[in-house]
Order: sequence, then structure tokens, then C-alpha cells
Amino acid sequence: MIELENIHRTFQVGGQSVHALNNINLTIKKGEYVSIMGPSGSGKSTLLNVIALLDQPSSGIYSLNNQIVTQLDDNQLAQVRRENIGFVFQFFHLIARYSAAENIEIPMILAGVPIQERKQRVADALLAVDLQQRATHRPDQLSGGQIQRVAIARAMIMQPQILLADEPTGNLDSKSGEGIIELLENLNQKQTTLVMITHDETLGSRAQRIIRLIDGKIV
Repeated sequence: MIELENIHRTFQVGGQSVHALNNINLTIKKGEYVSIMGPSGSGKSTLLNVIALLDQPSSGIYSLNNQIVTQLDDNQLAQVRRENIGFVFQFFHLIARYSAAENIEIPMILAGVPIQERKQRVADALLAVDLQQRATHRPDQLSGGQIQRVAIARAMIMQPQILLADEPTGNLDSKSGEGIIELLENLNQKQTTLVMITHDETLGSRAQRIIRLIDGKIV
């Protein structure tokens, strides 16, 4: 499903070249549950952004579902991203003035999904994350755990094959965090490929496989 071959990502900082990723070779199969771990500055977020098609590698080949995506233009990348990948972030990124249901609906509006189908899928998504009673609540009327559940529902509303989670419990208390991880793992059990960045060793060890990065290299 995800194949990275000899991936490098270099940034120019002042007059110096910084190798955020250094010769990454990685394969993630459909339905896997993988955690990406390493100290700050190790390249975790850069690697996730490359996998997410939010950033292009400086060199190397990235194949997603047997399609070489390092050769695509921005519009093609956006389409592949929309059709294959969902995102869950540490800071939620919900729109404050929108209700839970409206936030979940946004990706379908952008994709041109008909309104009746959108409404039904939003209702199903709210039920799946146990927030059907909070559909009309705005983010400031929800707890941190509830906000993250909305974010997960939004990430999954286009039924992506891959879910990328960047420190998904980083802003949550332990009880809420446990609920979020159980929800993500339940999605993985339904064959959604789950790739998660975390600093938490206990959390990372729950994955089927741990990828450790140091100085942009897999160790």
C-alpha cells in the first residue's frame, strides 16, 4: 500500500542544508497498525507529511497503491489525498463557528457529495463516535475528548483506506486519550491502515510495528 524507496527530504536553513529525512526505505501494508517514534527533530512529522502527500520528498520514490505519487502535480496529489487518506491532528483543527455535524460534513462538501447522502453519512459517523447527542454543539461546547472524536469522524467521513494520526492524544487527559486510542484501534480492526506519531512509549507499543527515527534515519 505505502512504499517509500530511498526517500530524502532536505531543507535550507540559512546557508545550511538540513536532512530531515535521510534515505528512508519503508513499506506499510494494507490494514497495518504502525507507530512512528523518535525524539524531537528526528523527522517524524516530516515523514508523516510525506506519507500524507502534504510535502514532496527532495528525492526518492513514493508509491501509494502501486501508483508513483512523486510524479503527480498539486491537483492530482489533492485528489489522491482526498480519496485515500484521513488525518487526525493533536490540535483538532475544527472550525470554531461550525457545529460538530457541520465540521464532519466539510470534506464531503468539498468532494461534491450530494446533500442527502452527506446528511446520512454524518448521522452514521456521529453514531459511530457516540456523539449523536452533540451534533449541533460547537467545539467550545464540547470536551477535549469529544472534539477529538469529531475530528476522527471528519477524518473517516470519506472512507479513506489510510488514517494518519499525529499525537492524537497529546492534548487529552488519560481517560479521554484511552477512549480515542480504542476508537482508532477499532477502525484499524476494520482494515483501516493506521499510522500514528507519538512520544508516548506505552501508546506506541500498542501498535503492531514501531518505526523509530533518529536524525532522519530509521534505526
